[in-house]
Amino acid sequence: MARYIGAVCRQCRREGAKLYLKGDKCYGDKCAFSRRGYAPGQHGQGQARKKTSEYGIQLREKQKARRIYGVLEGQFRTYFEKADRQKGITGENLLVLLERRLDNVVFRLGFASSRTQARQLIRHGHFLVNGHRVDIPSFLVKPGNVIQIKEASKEAPVFKEIIEGLATKSVPAWLEISAQDVSGKVARYPAREEIDIPVQEHFIVELYSR
Repeated sequence: MARYIGAVCRQCRREGAKLYLKGDKCYGDKCAFSRRGYAPGQHGQGQARKKTSEYGIQLREKQKARRIYGVLEGQFRTYFEKADRQKGITGENLLVLLERRLDNVVFRLGFASSRTQARQLIRHGHFLVNGHRVDIPSFLVKPGNVIQIKEASKEAPVFKEIIEGLATKSVPAWLEISAQDVSGKVARYPAREEIDIPVQEHFIVELYSR
């Protein structure tokens, strides 16, 4: 499947917002967006002075959401169409669907340092959902689902440091974590105020409603 393989920091600079695509690394002094908060490219600094059209604002919000969750254009539209068919506010429904992706939940639980790493670990078969191996990052979790690191994977170097830090890890209120069992549980679906991403979803709805 096609994926963006360039420098992820360029995506933050292009959107004019810190998207935390590298997880904890984005909080450090080496964050490219903190040092160069203008758009990438030869004319990047000049772009900040240009007036953005209504369509441009809507497009940028959609692109931010896509990049944060690592979703392709076709996938994103499918999520939107599903959200539009559900009861409630379409924009909020969309964000809840994206939050329910297994790669996002693994990241939120602290089992991976970023959504990108979470996708890779899931594809390699390191996680169980309700005791069954799931290697599809887009798998949508439901309340009651239990996510665990496979027993055989716990000794892998990539997980040792993660497991050691679980005792002090804080997770969103809609998730529960057990450091002792190295597992997480989906207690309920998230509310909009619990989804801490820099996106104004009503612009996305306006974009797809054009």
